[in-house]
Amino acid sequence: MSTTLTPAQQAARLVDSLGPDALAQAQAYTTGNHWLLLLNVGVSLLVAVIMVRLKLLDRIAARMEGRRLSLSTFTVSAAFLLISTLIALPWTIYTDWYRERSYGLSSQPLGDFLGQMAIGELIGTVLGGLFLVGVYALIRRTGQRWWLWSGGLAGVVTLLALLAGPPLIEPLFNEYKPVPPGEVRTALEAIADDVGIPHDRIFMYDGSRQSDRFTANVSGIGPSARIAISDVALKQASIAEVRAVTGHEAGHYKLGHVWRYAVIFPLLAMAFFFLLGRLFAPAARWLGSDARLDEPRGLPVFAVVGSVLGLLVTPLTNTLTRVGETESDQYSLMTVNEPDALATALVKTAEYRYPRPSALEEMLFYTHPSVEKRALMAMEWKAAHPKAGE
Repeated sequence: MSTTLTPAQQAARLVDSLGPDALAQAQAYTTGNHWLLLLNVGVSLLVAVIMVRLKLLDRIAARMEGRRLSLSTFTVSAAFLLISTLIALPWTIYTDWYRERSYGLSSQPLGDFLGQMAIGELIGTVLGGLFLVGVYALIRRTGQRWWLWSGGLAGVVTLLALLAGPPLIEPLFNEYKPVPPGEVRTALEAIADDVGIPHDRIFMYDGSRQSDRFTANVSGIGPSARIAISDVALKQASIAEVRAVTGHEAGHYKLGHVWRYAVIFPLLAMAFFFLLGRLFAPAARWLGSDARLDEPRGLPVFAVVGSVLGLLVTPLTNTLTRVGETESDQYSLMTVNEPDALATALVKTAEYRYPRPSALEEMLFYTHPSVEKRALMAMEWKAAHPKAGE
């Protein structure tokens, strides 16, 4: 790349290298994702209407009457999670499987997709059911402050998920193996040393099983923290790109972003439960349900209120995430110092995240800063910190 180009021109050239067809497809895919946010609320509403009008949970709750309260709550809650998933299954297949394949972002067979979805649903039903048992117990026992205690419970569950997810849950969906000796492992070991992760927690996983996206991650907390890189990254990326991307992911870990979310998520959960307590009764009347807040047969109402509140809070959560992504880009540039590789690696993500959104679109919908903006930051870093011989 010519040294006479400004950082902005370099970033623009990198994005333009994708070609007009690829950019148009990325824009179509990204815009479709924005619409899906709204449509998902509609699907949640449809599922709730079906369950309320057919009295599916009411019948299950009636059969469990007289049983131990915790068992009854778990049964109804688990039934809700399972039935709602089955009702929405055609929509899920379209959004998470067919649409990904139609844009060339996945080659996963439908059978494998459904099999993995079944595993996830089983785990989610059991763990979600247990969580809801706790929430309903708090509603019944802590009075008007149930929302405060429930937010705290959500925080505890979040920490447990961060601790148990990498060693216990993630291997159910992908095969994790040590990265074989060579340039890639040497590069990853240097990054692991910088963030304090032992070398025996550096893994490669078959991410191509679900997606053709270029990715890596640093997940977990404490003894479960580890670096994992997808086989897609190993196939598509140069050593410099692997270092740059893994440096970015290591930045999330080193900068303590996981602890930031461990604080923010319970606060958001408290706000959600607080609003739920005030919106539940009018929402129930609107849906035609006679369930009370402390009855798990009212979970369809719970879900509708949650989906609407989730949509409304999306710009806030996206903004918090974008801040963390920018900080991690800066960390990668400062520690790994591969601005060209970081920029080219980021451009590879533009196929599923349009690189030139409007400022409003980025603020409302983007979990990451735009690719062109991130590439510009890398080029500005390069101009301000030239390597020897450049």
